[in-house]
Amino acid sequence: MIDLTPDQDTLDPIELASRDEITSVQTRRLGWTLRHAYDNVPHYRRGFDEAGVHPDDFVRLDDLRKFPFTTKSDLRDNYPFGMFAVPRSKLARIHASSGTTGKPTVVGYTANDIETWARLGARSIRAAGGRPGDMVHVAYGYGLFTGGLGAHYGAEKLGCSVIPMSGGQTEKQVQLITDFAPDIIMVTPSYMLAILDEFRRAGIDPRGSSLKLGIFGAEPWTNAMRTEIEAAFDMHAVDIYGLSEVMGPGVAQECVETKDGLHIWEDHFFPEVIDPATGAVLPDGSEGELVFTSLSKEAMPVIRYRTRDLTRLLPGTARTMRRMTKITGRSDDMMIVRGVNVFPTQIEEQILRIPNLAAHYQIVLTREGRMDAMAVRVEIRLGVTPADATEDAAHLAYQIKQLVGVTAVIELVAPGGLDRSMGKAIRVLDRR
Repeated sequence: MIDLTPDQDTLDPIELASRDEITSVQTRRLGWTLRHAYDNVPHYRRGFDEAGVHPDDFVRLDDLRKFPFTTKSDLRDNYPFGMFAVPRSKLARIHASSGTTGKPTVVGYTANDIETWARLGARSIRAAGGRPGDMVHVAYGYGLFTGGLGAHYGAEKLGCSVIPMSGGQTEKQVQLITDFAPDIIMVTPSYMLAILDEFRRAGIDPRGSSLKLGIFGAEPWTNAMRTEIEAAFDMHAVDIYGLSEVMGPGVAQECVETKDGLHIWEDHFFPEVIDPATGAVLPDGSEGELVFTSLSKEAMPVIRYRTRDLTRLLPGTARTMRRMTKITGRSDDMMIVRGVNVFPTQIEEQILRIPNLAAHYQIVLTREGRMDAMAVRVEIRLGVTPADATEDAAHLAYQIKQLVGVTAVIELVAPGGLDRSMGKAIRVLDRR
């Protein structure tokens, strides 16, 4: 792999600021955000009043926990523009979620918000190892989803050349990577595996590609998947985090020199970790649900937004700002099977320990009478026959039972037998 260790002198000064400096910036910006939300968003004025708190009650960072949470339901209840803090004429752009589970969540940006997003995207790509002049192949989806344009604007702000490929057309993805020779790819990790499959199907050695860096996000993925991608392409694979409700990609970024969790850009986002059941704020180092408050958003400030993502907050390493560990799952993705809490990443971790099995899998939940049943459909690797993988299937079932605590039926699938997602992978089919 290419050495991508950065020159510290070219970082934004705030990235290496003292904790006192960061706290000062956060306190000042949080005071402004609470006032901005209270004065301009009826939902927040009503919520603060009902909770008996006022922006003037905020003096220090710990005071934030007096204020109520914001949930995805709140955003949907105020569909489409009820959470905006500026007139519609001041909006430069509108994004929205897919709305597959109800009304989409709509987010808006002023011109200043777009500029902030671009700068944080550039900061993220640079922390990942990107440099001005690099060519970036963007395979996140473009459109209402924030991934494609978020990556695009960040890469351009850094001074990179952008290939706006978007998702899909996997064969063409490989052709353009081969012909255009980009340095960086930005894509979901599950779709990167589909691209890897296409390299191999076409008889092209992925280790001979020009890619030196992959920036992967939009879904949970394990360190085992990182190891597989890095070995297959001989490149660095790092994690990026964001969500539309808070901004989009670029809220936090893993630094290539350490790969030890994602540094949160705390000058623009204030993180908390809470107990998902009680809402109590947990001390740094404890695992719980990640909560974000925006510090500089004009169009749509968010106050204590419950992301449902599960993680821990840790001290900074490559940067002064705190890190969040890789997302282990989402509280709303957690499966309860016969009373046992199960996350898809736990299953993925076991699959990737078995060389004959590929990282393409799907978990199917059914109910037989009053009893839950779990099947794991997993592809075998190219060149491996079902007979060759029979013992591997039995071993996988044993490992899941021993380490996860659930009995699973393993269904082996031929290479390419599972549907490929062009964006976020659908890992669980709950048919109960």
